[in-house]
Amino acid sequence: MLRFGILSTAKIGREHLIPAIQSANNASLVAIASRKLSSAKKLAAQTGAPLAFGSYEEMLESDEIDAVYIPLPTSQHVEWSVKAANAGKHVLCEKPISLSATDIKKIINARDKNKVIVSEAFMVTYHPQWIKVRDLLAKGAIGTLRHIDASFTYFNTDAKNMRNRPELGGGALPDIGVYPTVTARFATGLEPTRVQALVDYDPNFGVDRYANILAEFPGFKMTFYVSTQLGNRQSMVFHGDKGFIELSAPFNSNLYEGDEVRVHNAGHSETKIFRFTGLNQYVLEIEAFAKAASGKKQHLFSLEESVLNQKVIDAIYKAGKSGRWQNV
Repeated sequence: MLRFGILSTAKIGREHLIPAIQSANNASLVAIASRKLSSAKKLAAQTGAPLAFGSYEEMLESDEIDAVYIPLPTSQHVEWSVKAANAGKHVLCEKPISLSATDIKKIINARDKNKVIVSEAFMVTYHPQWIKVRDLLAKGAIGTLRHIDASFTYFNTDAKNMRNRPELGGGALPDIGVYPTVTARFATGLEPTRVQALVDYDPNFGVDRYANILAEFPGFKMTFYVSTQLGNRQSMVFHGDKGFIELSAPFNSNLYEGDEVRVHNAGHSETKIFRFTGLNQYVLEIEAFAKAASGKKQHLFSLEESVLNQKVIDAIYKAGKSGRWQNV
């Protein structure tokens, strides 16, 4: 059992990762750390974690911990990923692991120096619906892929929320723009070569609240938009000359209509539906991570993949400012 400690009492840890660790067949929740010992003790009592620490450093020094999950504000991800790796802990860090592709190299160096596993928590890459899409594309289920279209939006104008605070790494692109890019890359196995973008910033918060992107991949194009100030929507469509594939809940599984991959033929006269019910992509992520940490062969989302994905986000920001095509 991989013994996990949680670095902070953040909402995503409370609502998704802690329950996932508790449900996983090869991991256990051992500790909660917070800058306030009272907060750590409270969450530890609620979750049944036997240990609580009043500082992150104290937990990293503990021999009772094998791995840490880091759900801190984005601006602190690089710092604490490096510190955790240097403490000899395996690291699962919430996305985005960095606000710059070049900064991820610091984590890679710490990973290699300490011979630990460090992975960015892209839970979507462990969901079988995305493995199915990848296989369908590879087998030519929709002929030649010509276009991908996607969206990911929600509405949040809370000034205190980290997504609206630039000093904490807020903004639509770091929070949700990473999902269309990572899933398109995962499903096709290809990298975009250049991007165009319109990026709109909130005048009060100073973070990007909307972005509309055109990306060129070898052989096809991708368009997508993301926003933190639009009604909730998630979509992903892969369009080929012989049909198209659409997902009902591409990023947050078990939402809306459930987890379905639908394959439509060119004339829209035939539809094949692949349903994935009763799955939790966070549990699948934890189990894969724990398996890799135990030395077993297991594909994880690597830091090298993190660099490639963040390069796309970096290029989108540059394209938004320049108004021109930006090479990735």
